[in-house]
Amino acid sequence: MLLTSSKFVKPKYLLHSMKIVNFTILFAFLATLSFAQTGKVLDNLSVPSKLLKSERKFAIYLPPDYATSERSYPVLYLLHGAGDNHTGWVQFGEILHIADKAIMDGLSTPMIIVMPDADTGRRGYFNDVKGDWPYEDFFFQELMPFVEKKFRIKSEKRFRAVAGLSMGGGGSFMYALHHPELFSSACPLSAYIGPLSLDDAKKNMVKNNPNIADSTVSNYFNRHSVLPLVDNMTDTQKKAVRWYIDCGDDDFLYEGNSLAHIAMKKKEIPHEFRIREGGHTWTYWRSALPTVLEFVSQGFHQY
Repeated sequence: MLLTSSKFVKPKYLLHSMKIVNFTILFAFLATLSFAQTGKVLDNLSVPSKLLKSERKFAIYLPPDYATSERSYPVLYLLHGAGDNHTGWVQFGEILHIADKAIMDGLSTPMIIVMPDADTGRRGYFNDVKGDWPYEDFFFQELMPFVEKKFRIKSEKRFRAVAGLSMGGGGSFMYALHHPELFSSACPLSAYIGPLSLDDAKKNMVKNNPNIADSTVSNYFNRHSVLPLVDNMTDTQKKAVRWYIDCGDDDFLYEGNSLAHIAMKKKEIPHEFRIREGGHTWTYWRSALPTVLEFVSQGFHQY
């Protein structure tokens, strides 16, 4: 009986030990897998600019498999708002966590996300009315070619999108309206759409440019406000860009976004327009980002 008893006791200890070993291996595998599914953010990169006569900072998100693959990726240019810089979407927008999760959950295709600085020197994404601060020219002529050559980015229109919040939402509107041949999707969030009328434009510009000519104001307004740009859009460009517009019901820019929606509706420009509960806050924009990533991914896909 003792021999029989000892024969049955020993395998129990072995089985227990094997369970511990198997659990350890499984835990190590899951930890490794979790680590492998993490993207990377670089937030102190720069590009030399002859146009702006300075080094311009930018941040970039690289998807989880970027370091282990040789493939090229679609790109989203993600623009910050007034008062932030290229680190805004990194620090407050939690781009690393949100993009990683969207990719892991299957909402988003792996993509590279470029976040430029439009706060240093002068604030804004447009060329200055005086012509001495050509930020928009910098974006298209220097920043975009630089990052798309330095990183493995697909350079076709179909695989390029733009999005942004507030001032960056205005930049998203302008860049896609000015260059519909370059972007497949545009996602303005809580966007500043520019002056709502020519009179508003003149009041704003005269403050800093008291001797500005009426013709200069009119030309700049027609080029840098969503409403005249939409109104003057040709029929051939109506479906050139996929639009997703999102603004909170308590946002102080609600009126402009609503007018942009109405103008696009009258012009029969296809677009998604969302009014959700919330204000002009990072809480709102963080909640919007997964949908933005899903929306632009749909444009990147083949159907």
